[in-house]
Amino acid sequence: MAWDRNQMAARAAKELRDGMYVDLGIGIPTLVSNYIPDGMTVTLQSENGMLGMGPFPIEGEEDPDLINAGKQTITELPHTAYFDSATSFGMIRGGKIAMAILGAMDLVAGVGRVVVVMDHANKHGESKVLKSCTLPLTGTGVVDLIITNMGVLEVVEGGLKLLELADGVTEEQLRAATEAILV
Repeated sequence: MAWDRNQMAARAAKELRDGMYVDLGIGIPTLVSNYIPDGMTVTLQSENGMLGMGPFPIEGEEDPDLINAGKQTITELPHTAYFDSATSFGMIRGGKIAMAILGAMDLVAGVGRVVVVMDHANKHGESKVLKSCTLPLTGTGVVDLIITNMGVLEVVEGGLKLLELADGVTEEQLRAATEAILV
């Protein structure tokens, strides 16, 4: 059985370390904040210019001016700082953010560590872990780890290294659904 969106987000949260500044992209990455271990301090950034994102608001207490990059309402914290998106991306590309947890369509070069969280196959069942990107690139060689609904893949020289399989998924199933070279 493959992981669902929340299980992928929980797995991504295992990559966090105390004291990190972490950018959360849109989609599944926004769920990572729900799985930060108790007692761990992680400062979350939204690409649209907010450092120190708080949790999702209680229903009825939403502030439409406080949104993350995915346009979901969020809350602010006492130490929250605001700035324009150019400054935000400058912080990311300038190495001021320790990790970016991004969706498959949301890559940024220059971050200390880039973790991509995505469903392994698209709605038609076709592989989404390709040998090479088919979209315009802003940088190459920037992804360190890929977390899919089938498992965890580390980007290494020559391809991808399988680190972990989702419960009930076999290596053969993952290989069949992956165009990229597994080493």
